[in-house]
Amino acid sequence: MAEAHQAVAFQFTITPDGVDLQLSRQALGQICHSGLRSWKNRFSRMKNGVLRGVYPASPSSWLFVVIVILATLHAQSDPSMGLIAKIQDHLPLSLSLTLSANGQTMVSALVFSTLLWLSVISALRFCLKVLLSYHRWMFEQHGRISNITKVWVTLVRLLSSRKPLLYSYQTSLPHLPVPPIKDTLDRYLESIRPLRSPADFERVSRLAAEFESSLGNRLQRYLKLKALWATNYVSDWWEEYIYLRGRNPIMVNSNYYGMDYLYVTPTANQAARAGNTITALLLYRRKVNREELKPVRTVIPLCAAQCERMFNTTRAPGEETDVLQHWEDSEYVAVYHKGRFYRLWVYLTGRLLSPREIQYQIQRILDDPSPPQPGEEKLGALTAGNRIPWARIRKQYFSSGVNKRSLDLIEKAAFFVTLDDEEEGMRGDDPAGNLDRYAKSLLHGKCYDRWFDKSFSVVIFKNGKTGLNAEHSWADAPTVAHLWENEILHRTISHCRLNYLLMDFPLSVFSQVQVQVSDSLAVARALADDVDCHVFPFQEFGKGRIKKLKISPDAFIQLALQLAYYRNRGGFCLTYEASMTRLFRDGRTETVRSCSNESCDFVLALENGKGREECCKLFRKAAEKHQNLYRLAMTGSGIDRHLFCLYVVSKYLGVDSPFLKEVLSEPWRLSTSQTPIQQLELFDLVNHPEFVSLGGGFGPVSNVEFFFF
Repeated sequence: MAEAHQAVAFQFTITPDGVDLQLSRQALGQICHSGLRSWKNRFSRMKNGVLRGVYPASPSSWLFVVIVILATLHAQSDPSMGLIAKIQDHLPLSLSLTLSANGQTMVSALVFSTLLWLSVISALRFCLKVLLSYHRWMFEQHGRISNITKVWVTLVRLLSSRKPLLYSYQTSLPHLPVPPIKDTLDRYLESIRPLRSPADFERVSRLAAEFESSLGNRLQRYLKLKALWATNYVSDWWEEYIYLRGRNPIMVNSNYYGMDYLYVTPTANQAARAGNTITALLLYRRKVNREELKPVRTVIPLCAAQCERMFNTTRAPGEETDVLQHWEDSEYVAVYHKGRFYRLWVYLTGRLLSPREIQYQIQRILDDPSPPQPGEEKLGALTAGNRIPWARIRKQYFSSGVNKRSLDLIEKAAFFVTLDDEEEGMRGDDPAGNLDRYAKSLLHGKCYDRWFDKSFSVVIFKNGKTGLNAEHSWADAPTVAHLWENEILHRTISHCRLNYLLMDFPLSVFSQVQVQVSDSLAVARALADDVDCHVFPFQEFGKGRIKKLKISPDAFIQLALQLAYYRNRGGFCLTYEASMTRLFRDGRTETVRSCSNESCDFVLALENGKGREECCKLFRKAAEKHQNLYRLAMTGSGIDRHLFCLYVVSKYLGVDSPFLKEVLSEPWRLSTSQTPIQQLELFDLVNHPEFVSLGGGFGPVSNVEFFFF
């Protein structure tokens, strides 16, 4: 490992004349600049903390309050109604002895002004929180806005008129409410009615009634108690039990992918695209750290908590549960190419390297002819296999020494980059088939050339196409889509130091590690080979034409999926659609049960040859029902997260519920989702449709069906 000496800041040699100390000025300079950059980031976080703390006011408003109070005092008027005099009576004796009467009055006025300023800020924040808790606007028809909602919009705009930071609204967002247990059970029974026989539905109804009258209310009280002190009664349990405690491979089962432009490739130069992509992602990280990104909004702001762990984050395996590890900063990215791992420094003397400089380093990696060390090439398969073997190998062979240092360099990197030696995209004589292979490559690759534990891994293909694979526990797809949309908009192409990250296994443990690598790779390949993936662009019409018919595009797609499933399978099934709950603090997702009585009525009418007018009427009714279900899920009145948390509480209490056990064991045969595009609205897809992206996708959640759009 001759390259490792480049990272040593000093060396010493013991000689008969004493100790010969050799300093590396370049290395010490880098350490100094790294420390300065770290302190700048700390100062920036402190400053942003103050700005967030006083939002929607500003720090300068304190000076305004002080000037007004002092001016009124100078005019022989007391705006405090005697409070300033009382504060003056309680000043410390040392101040009373050292200050004149006017000085004491001045200090008392400053204290009163500060308290008044803080009280006004608290009142404004409380008002903003109350306003952000209003969700009736979501249920009003387009073009028929009530006067209450119009007043509400005006007040929200007034209180949020000052330019916010990324996290300015966090403490003003409402907490996710715990819905009444009766409402949840009624909605659940309604959702399964078209899927059960009358006798089976009656059986489940009795279970639900028994649960509500006995154990349900007890569990509900515990859940309400948690909601009082937790910012979100769902998210921490959802992250732990749905994601981190899963012992199956996260590749395919949990991780998801994002794709590049469909028709446009900014450059076919792999190193140039890599340099530009890495730079764009690091500039985005800088905006996140400085909170310069605008909070994502619908009508009101959405929770931005998921941005906090976007970079410098990894999922560390454990035997019982994994752990998300996050570091404040990282000055390098980890790169993988042809079986070798590299550490790529992206800062020099405290500044971010340019795309051209990073391109030069990437090109050196691409041109590096050195072969992988024994065991290095397929080491990433450990992150693709089952979690328990990976946790045991990590604990036994990667907890100390050179292996730990090498693993730390991957896990503490800003993100992971794979320089793939394949060409992907919509190209050649079989563009549709190539799109399928492109998606599968991003979803699982070769099962060892991605580091699936990293918050996200960027893949740069040989022909300049790019994409990413994201770990799911730290954030949901819309957050990563916002990052990725920002990245692919950076299309500036540019036609330096390189440190290698090497894996070095002691011979005494190499064979045991290699055996586990092979086992994990076999598990991952079996999983990858079992995935069928088909990706296609639909060009007949888009959401614009659907909206002209006054139909929700989401409802349109969901009804089309119900019709397709019925024609394919001859029946209906439990259908999952992901909805966000980021209108609330620390919100993540809720389930929309898309298969409803109304959607089934429409499908059956269409298949049974009913008249056009009747089918259209049933279609609109089903679409309106779906939209209402979606709105209920977004505003905290969903079904599945509430029942999930009741189930968790029952497990903590050590009690069994036949009803909850049946609910949580029901299989989702059809799982759907959607990735929002044009969140940034920085380009015009109407006039430039060639810049459309296919978004991304997840792996299947069952062995039967899966759709993602």
